[in-house]
Amino acid sequence: MNTVDVTIIGGGPCGLFAAFYAGLRGMSVRIVDSLSELGGQLTALYPEKYVYDMPGFPKVLAKDLAKNLIEQGTQFNPEIVLEETANQLEKTDEGYAIRTEAGVYPTRTVIISAGAGAFSPTKLGVENEEHYIGRGLMYGVRDKKSLEGKRVAIVGGGDSAFDWALNLLDTAGPISLIHRRDVFKAHEDSVHQVQNSRVEMHLWRAVKALHGTDKLEGITLENTQTKELQEFPCDAIVVNIGFKSSLGPIKDWGLDIQKNQVVVDHKFETNLPGVFAIGDVCSFAEKLKLIATGVGEAATAVCFAKTRLDPDAKLFPGHSSDRDL
Repeated sequence: MNTVDVTIIGGGPCGLFAAFYAGLRGMSVRIVDSLSELGGQLTALYPEKYVYDMPGFPKVLAKDLAKNLIEQGTQFNPEIVLEETANQLEKTDEGYAIRTEAGVYPTRTVIISAGAGAFSPTKLGVENEEHYIGRGLMYGVRDKKSLEGKRVAIVGGGDSAFDWALNLLDTAGPISLIHRRDVFKAHEDSVHQVQNSRVEMHLWRAVKALHGTDKLEGITLENTQTKELQEFPCDAIVVNIGFKSSLGPIKDWGLDIQKNQVVVDHKFETNLPGVFAIGDVCSFAEKLKLIATGVGEAATAVCFAKTRLDPDAKLFPGHSSDRDL
């Protein structure tokens, strides 16, 4: 394989912006991602949800934001390696080599943009749960139209649960939000909107069983205070009670890791020279886990990687509006 200036681990929003900015700075780029498509969590977890905190977009569907980021991030023709996991990081004379299950990819610098790492949804933990996956049970909505007119139960008390409750108002039939207590981890405005919508809120309730033959037909709810059971008919259940994440092989790369995050300095460089980390995967004082801040981290890391490879290069490249792209 050819040696590139920078290999980006992760093809989510921050990784895609890093690819764009590295291309803007005349660097050769490779993106390595274990998923089958670029876009990260925007496409894998919540493509139909709106994102409200991206500059320039009052609101934008996650899948549309991903599409734009992919178009921007690939305009300088980076090498794209999908469905391969970055298993090992090896030091070489030129920099590093990243070993996957399918090949070895030499690179001069590395930017880790792996989000929260490999993620899997937190499940309900009820009997026969696996049987109903794809038969009414889902951990995220890939296609809103599949829920058109259906009785939908949404489980959770965080932003994802409230966002889906609002997002499905124009599509689903009766919508119920189920949460095991009356305290929420969602934004106040989202809670207020749901409380003033047609969504029925069932608080102090937990799902104890799923019912149906070929597909989901109903659930059993338990009152978390009185333990009273209640049969609740529904056609679909959207479970939004969190995700479990793991850094996977990255944990064995010799990086300084604290609380499942890679520690970086003001340059977003790790304890390994020439290896940077950005976005949700990195940690520093007063860290904010937002796409809006992550893309700034991407630009900063790329500029320091550039000056590492070329000491005569300027750290600040000037404004893109002054260039003919």
